[in-house]
Amino acid sequence: MKIWLDGEILDEGEARLPVTDHGLLYGDGVFEGIRVFAGRVFRLDDHLARLSHGAKALALELPGGVARARAAVLAAVAAHGQPDAYVRLLVTRGVGPLGVDPSHCVAPRLVCIADDLRIFPPEKLQAGIDLVTSSWRRPPSDVLDPRVKSLNYLNNVLAKLEARRAGADEALLLNAAGRVAEAAVANVFAWRDDVLATPPGADGALEGITRRTVLELAGQLGIAAHERPLTRFDLYAADEVFLTGSGAGIVPVRSLDRRAIGAGRPGPVWSKLRNAYLDATPALGVAFR
Repeated sequence: MKIWLDGEILDEGEARLPVTDHGLLYGDGVFEGIRVFAGRVFRLDDHLARLSHGAKALALELPGGVARARAAVLAAVAAHGQPDAYVRLLVTRGVGPLGVDPSHCVAPRLVCIADDLRIFPPEKLQAGIDLVTSSWRRPPSDVLDPRVKSLNYLNNVLAKLEARRAGADEALLLNAAGRVAEAAVANVFAWRDDVLATPPGADGALEGITRRTVLELAGQLGIAAHERPLTRFDLYAADEVFLTGSGAGIVPVRSLDRRAIGAGRPGPVWSKLRNAYLDATPALGVAFR
């Protein structure tokens, strides 16, 4: 692991943040999870744009702007030195007195971590993962807009914990109206009646970078794909379900709530899109050397 902090590259044991940073105290900040494939940072500019938009929504200034965040990512990845890696880029509100008022925090902090990551073991990617519907609901957009990838991830953490305790690999989150929002750490796609569908941001889905890539690739492959509201019925009745995320990639789902999805194994649409995704990643990446 290599960490960019205040312009320096540090090892894990050397990096320190003050305990009065409001990112720690109140989850006040934004972050991005970014992948590196074959020595290239995948869709870096798209990630930086989303980080910038989220920061604006929180009235949070990016220290040094997008240019400094970009430089921090490339420096951390170069220091890590591996052709395949995971990057966590985050901006906190910075140090301030106790109390939620952010106006007393005058210096936002930028941090970038580069490390190895494997969310699911290879055998799960071959067989498909098991989903379970979480009892925790996604907060509505008038509580916290899902397009803001904030440091406050407690909703996702509790859903993931519930899934693991139920013996499943991942949690499915519904919104207050009972429609599908996303998984705990990924977006959801369902293939049914020759159409690929994914929930819209208005239903609580983060507008994921890998999600966007899959929609683009589907169009190039002649696969009908669009955003539309989904319920659990759509997933139970689907021929295929898969998840997408920067950390996990494109992951097939074999069951939901102990009910087999389709044939209960990865399907041809997932396979076609995953192969296209792997082929496309070099062209959509930024070299860090």
